[in-house]
Amino acid sequence: MKNGKTYCGAYSALGCAFEYFNDDCGYEQWSQYLIEKLRCCGAGLRGVDIGCGNGYFTRALCKAGYCVTGADVSPQMLNVAVELAAKQGVKADFILQDITKLNLNFKPDFATAVNDCINYVPQNKLRTAFAKVYKSLNKGGVFIFDVSTEHKLRHIVGDNVFARDYDDATCLWFNTLKDDRVEMEITVFTKREDGSYTRADEIQTQYIHKKQDITDALISCGFEVYTEGHLGGDETERINFICKKA
Repeated sequence: MKNGKTYCGAYSALGCAFEYFNDDCGYEQWSQYLIEKLRCCGAGLRGVDIGCGNGYFTRALCKAGYCVTGADVSPQMLNVAVELAAKQGVKADFILQDITKLNLNFKPDFATAVNDCINYVPQNKLRTAFAKVYKSLNKGGVFIFDVSTEHKLRHIVGDNVFARDYDDATCLWFNTLKDDRVEMEITVFTKREDGSYTRADEIQTQYIHKKQDITDALISCGFEVYTEGHLGGDETERINFICKKA
């Protein structure tokens, strides 16, 4: 309970329509980038997509010939991921897993963690998360992930309000910048068959990670690290990390 509202856990409300509201993020181009980098790195065909959400990248990788398991901490996200994969005829497994407690029953050749997954990991658990991925991968395994940068979270997302409004659903997103994180209050309105709307509220937290802190944590776990920014200079909004298990 906060400000007279009862909040669900992260992605409890948004998880049922995440891809729907996030349809402008460039899914197709992003998935092709992942496929290109995995091929350039010589990654094998067995992978895990950590923080898979509604499963877009899991499905895209499967369609490209990879055998991928999607993992996420949100049951609501995974329910939709299973439905969308079945609807599109994609054979993919989905499991409820937290990256900081990652425990797989197979050894993947690669791991992906796309669209801010690592921003949901607190600073004091960053090394734990990377160590879990490192331990899970086969020798020579590839780990590709991205983060929203300090610039983006402090100057674009933090202390700002966003809205997505469609005929059958609306999302309102209120952000408060703290010292090391952005706290997000999200409200989702979903239209019922009778024309009325259901409302759900949730709180999310994205943590601000400095590039050097991420690099140091990866190296300390044994990864070889390469990085690529989406934009140049100090105003880079997203950084991709491409890593290999030695």
